[in-house]
Amino acid sequence: MIGSSTGGLKVLEEIFPRLPVLNAAVVIIQHITPLVDKSFVTSLARMSNMPISLAEEGTVIQSGRVYLAPGGVHLTLIRNSIVHLHDGEKVNSVRPSVDVAMKSLIAPAGIKIAGVILTGMGSDGSAGIAHIKLLGGSTIAQDEKTSVIYGMPRAAVETGKIDFILPTEKIADKMAEIFGCCR
Repeated sequence: MIGSSTGGLKVLEEIFPRLPVLNAAVVIIQHITPLVDKSFVTSLARMSNMPISLAEEGTVIQSGRVYLAPGGVHLTLIRNSIVHLHDGEKVNSVRPSVDVAMKSLIAPAGIKIAGVILTGMGSDGSAGIAHIKLLGGSTIAQDEKTSVIYGMPRAAVETGKIDFILPTEKIADKMAEIFGCCR
């Protein structure tokens, strides 16, 4: 699961051309408005090796695919595999919230999970990263030098639960190392 905010599209556009098709599904929680989410998917899909779509209620996520949380609603995963979209109060002043999505993950039985926090203001994602680490997952934060705004990655690092602090150009390699490639 990847969380990002201000500057996120630019950073994701640098990561996804380097990212091979993974033995994992990727869920992106970007602080975004409902009117921009579809164009965000279109833009990112042009440079991704994996198919990217806007997450929809009830979607069963599949390995080798990328899903973007729609703007204006929270995304949670039921049993780590079924998309549930819902209203609800903003968390960390945003909806969708990275924390809400990451904290919906459950302890995996024989599967790997990872959380990635990219550029953005505030602290959304820090509680989610701590949760993923508690479940035994791998955690990555973008470094300060390559972040547009270092708020979210800094808050994640300050939890003490980050395994890797990496520049943008190394994040895709680390994700491929964690999950392996399927194609």
